[in-house]
Amino acid sequence: MPGVERVTVTLPDDLVREIDRRERNRSKFVTEAVRRELDRRRRAELRRSLQHPHPESAELAEQGLEEWSRGLPEEDTEALVDASAGKPVRWVPGEGWVEGHA
Repeated sequence: MPGVERVTVTLPDDLVREIDRRERNRSKFVTEAVRRELDRRRRAELRRSLQHPHPESAELAEQGLEEWSRGLPEEDTEALVDASAGKPVRWVPGEGWVEGHA
């Protein structure tokens, strides 16, 4: 179980009353709400990252998995990369990842 740290949070009275109407354990309620919000923000960051990838990522994507795998040592290629698996995708500026060959 992860450690627990006590924090002081100031909330408006009406919000506290609303929480108390729905949940007996305020800490549990606030913990769940904060986790949901952090998950939502992580998903939003991932979406932004996928829509606007780092230039090196786009460059690697254009290079293609097959070409990239040719640069790996032979024993790694067999264990890590199966170029026939999955679907071919390519990066299209303004659109994102789309299926198909370049």
